[in-house]
Amino acid sequence: MKNITAFIKSLKLASVLISFFASAFLAFGLYHVHSISGVTEGGVLGLNLLIEHHFGISPSITNFILNAICYIIGWRVLGKSFIAYSAVSSVGFSVAYGLCELCPHFFAFLADMPLVSSLLGALFVGIGCGLCVRAGGATSGDDALAMAISHVLKCKIEYVYLVSDLTVLLLSLTYIPITRILYSLLTVFLSGKIIGLIQRMPCKYLPREDDTL
Repeated sequence: MKNITAFIKSLKLASVLISFFASAFLAFGLYHVHSISGVTEGGVLGLNLLIEHHFGISPSITNFILNAICYIIGWRVLGKSFIAYSAVSSVGFSVAYGLCELCPHFFAFLADMPLVSSLLGALFVGIGCGLCVRAGGATSGDDALAMAISHVLKCKIEYVYLVSDLTVLLLSLTYIPITRILYSLLTVFLSGKIIGLIQRMPCKYLPREDDTL
C-alpha cells in the first residue's frame, strides 16, 4: 500500500492534467472531423479496418489484442509511470468522446471537403497525441509502440509514426480508393510532424527524459 501511495505521489500533476485534456482534445477532433470526412487513419485503427475487410474479424477483437500488445511493449520499455499516464489519457478520451456523441457534429460540412478535413484532422491528432506522448503516456497502442521504438532506436518519434502509418495506409489501398488514401497520407504526415515538434518544444512543466522523443 505504501508503495502504491509513493508511486501516485511521484506522478507529475502537470503531466496528469495534460494527459487528460489533450486526449479529450483528440477525441473531439476524431468525432467531429474524422468520423464524417471519410479520411482514414494509419496505425492500429487502420489495421483493424484492414483485417476486418479481408478476414471478417471484428475490430472489437483485433483492437483489444493489438492495443494490449502495444501497451505491454510500452510498459516493458518505458515503465510504470507510462501506464499511469496512459490510463489517464484513456479516461480523458473515453469521457470526451462519450460527451461528443451526445451532440450533433459541429463540422458536418466537412463531409464533402476532404482536403480541409485532412488539414484540420492533422491538427487535432498531432496536438492531442503530441501532448499526451510528451506528458509520458499514450492515447492508444499506436502511441505506445511509437514511444517504445523511438526510445529503443534513439530516433525521432515522427519518423516512427510515419513509417507505421504509411505501411498500414499502403496496405489499405487493397480496399480504399486511392483519392481517400492520398488525403489520409497528408493527415498522417502532417500529424506526425506536429507530434515531433511538440516533443522538441521547450516546456518547463514537462521536462524530457529522453531528447530523442
